[in-house]
Amino acid sequence: MSPEAIMIFAAGFGTRMGALTRTLPKPLIKVGEASLLDRALGLAADAKIGRVVVNTHYLAEKIVQHLADRPDILLSHEQGEALETGGGLKRALGLLQSDPVFTLNPDVVWSGPNPLLELAASWQPENMDALLMLVPQTPGQNHAGQGDFSMDHVGRLTRFRGQKEASYIFTGAQIIGTGLLAQVADERFSLNLVWDQMIACGRLFGVVHAGGWVDVGTPAGIAAAEAMLGARDV
Repeated sequence: MSPEAIMIFAAGFGTRMGALTRTLPKPLIKVGEASLLDRALGLAADAKIGRVVVNTHYLAEKIVQHLADRPDILLSHEQGEALETGGGLKRALGLLQSDPVFTLNPDVVWSGPNPLLELAASWQPENMDALLMLVPQTPGQNHAGQGDFSMDHVGRLTRFRGQKEASYIFTGAQIIGTGLLAQVADERFSLNLVWDQMIACGRLFGVVHAGGWVDVGTPAGIAAAEAMLGARDV
């Protein structure tokens, strides 16, 4: 069964964007005519996900203002220290009211199929604790460094260690079961901690996106994403 709720992570500081995020949270930066956050919300709407939660921290009031006419969007406010992905998701579980859930980073842009629908089509809860949307590293993605994961012939993931096997980048979209979150005592933690537990049990899986993907974590990513989308979209 496909998850009925999605967590959109909008609490980050966006420091790699430099001056662009001094007065504007990164999810509100526009790629073409639409903000990154609105593009993420559009994917959720297209996938007909009934419950949408957005977390806030940095310049939270601007996210709140942007969504003022969207009472259907639930907000998970993080006060004090930012909670990172794992802590943010754990904080929002009461609002999400679903297990498993989708999660989506808004600071990426996609072309081709809706990644949330791709994930739903490949989700096998009897075998998986999480299913990550991946892409092979190619030019034009505005993504630095090596890949994140290696994947076997059935889609099971391990950490990429720099050997000769193919590597894949985590795109920022996934389906994840929430049961392991409760076992983490810390309030602030990365989902990497939970993924490593899933890897140890052989229950972290991946699927490769059938379209294009650009990391919009830096100013160069805006131009790269607009180039991928083409003039008709931007």
